[in-house]
Amino acid sequence: MKDELTRKLPFSLIAEQSLLGSVLIDPESLNEIASQLSPDDFYLTEHTQIYNAMRDLFDSSNEIDIVTLIDTLVKNGVYEKSGGEDYIRTLAETVPNSLNIKDYARIVKEKSVLRQLIEASGEISDMAYSEHESVVNIIDSAQNKIFSIAQGRDTKNFKHIRDVLYEVHEHLHLLTSDKASTQGTPTGFSGLDRVLVGMGASDLILVGARPGMGKTSFCLNIGTNVAEQTKKNVCIFSLEMSASQLVTRILSSEAMVNSYSLRSGELSPDDWNKLAEASSRLAGCNILIDDTSGITVTGMKAKLRRVENLGLVIIDYLQLMQSDRRTDSRVQEVSEISRGLKLMAKELGVPVICCAQLSRGPESRESKKPMLSDLRDSGAIEQDADVVMFLYRSEYYKTDEMSDEDSSIAEVIVAKNRHGSTGTVKMGWIGRFTKFRTIVDEDSLPS
Repeated sequence: MKDELTRKLPFSLIAEQSLLGSVLIDPESLNEIASQLSPDDFYLTEHTQIYNAMRDLFDSSNEIDIVTLIDTLVKNGVYEKSGGEDYIRTLAETVPNSLNIKDYARIVKEKSVLRQLIEASGEISDMAYSEHESVVNIIDSAQNKIFSIAQGRDTKNFKHIRDVLYEVHEHLHLLTSDKASTQGTPTGFSGLDRVLVGMGASDLILVGARPGMGKTSFCLNIGTNVAEQTKKNVCIFSLEMSASQLVTRILSSEAMVNSYSLRSGELSPDDWNKLAEASSRLAGCNILIDDTSGITVTGMKAKLRRVENLGLVIIDYLQLMQSDRRTDSRVQEVSEISRGLKLMAKELGVPVICCAQLSRGPESRESKKPMLSDLRDSGAIEQDADVVMFLYRSEYYKTDEMSDEDSSIAEVIVAKNRHGSTGTVKMGWIGRFTKFRTIVDEDSLPS
């Protein structure tokens, strides 16, 4: 017990002093660390205030030296006119040059992370001792605290606009030098990507359709495209079909082998060759499948936090999920689930695509095209989603001899897009292969 009382929070005085001294010697070196180091990463309050003053001078294009820094600190009320000069001079004499400033920043950051872990552990311990929350909520909160620290996100303090401006400027520089890397995750369908400009990190994307329209196939096609193009992990939660059924559908789409033949086993030698080639290609993709029935948002997050290099999450489908809290109102449950999915997308920093069933509204209208009011169980789904897309195929409602297995035109209706335009994208649908494909059509442009 005595050892615990005498333990001190980790920090490195010499690393903090050396970093500040490096900036005094070479103000331009601040560019190398500004985006990765926050003022709150310093342990000593005085060092935090000095670092803030340096950034104020740098942002206003003023020279950073002992005189200007002292003047700024006096104006900020940190030092009196007669004090502080000796310490600032000591900082300037701490290091001979700024060559190792990144190493100093790394040490300061690592000590800051250790202090955050200690603080988070204390908060988790307090929650567990209090027993005020359910065990599920305590575990989820604990995982969220640790995950946020691991991701380098500070969830406790406000962010000064100055810090956010550094992030924005860094993004703008990246945008000019590598435009493709900042446009979100591409779906692999060029027409749709022109409307969405890719799927944004932290976006909750809802794909709604009546049963049989192909929403599962559409999402699987996107997931396969993302896995092949980005080499990142694509996680699929299949609440309706088993993993083997899901993979069978993916195989049909990628190998261009009739899905009926895969179900019946009536495969030609050419089919086997196509399947072997597609299987080889798919085996090299990082597609992870979970077919747990009735999983909750908390259960998903617990699994996804352990996945490294995560690129996309697909959920099939919303109405089969369970809420962490049971209520008599299914509408309220679905509202909590959709809100939880949006928070999960934001926490993980990746797009989350969720399939959703629509009500029978389109069946009773002359125009069968779905609209936002057709979202089943809750209007909160529309509120929480960043993008809402509907799938529509006119052949679905025809009673003539045209089979659903034949090639046809599908419409992807982008009904809501928080980041840009809406519109309708026409795509090809090959039912027998459960495959969507891009078609060249001038009408497939945003409105």
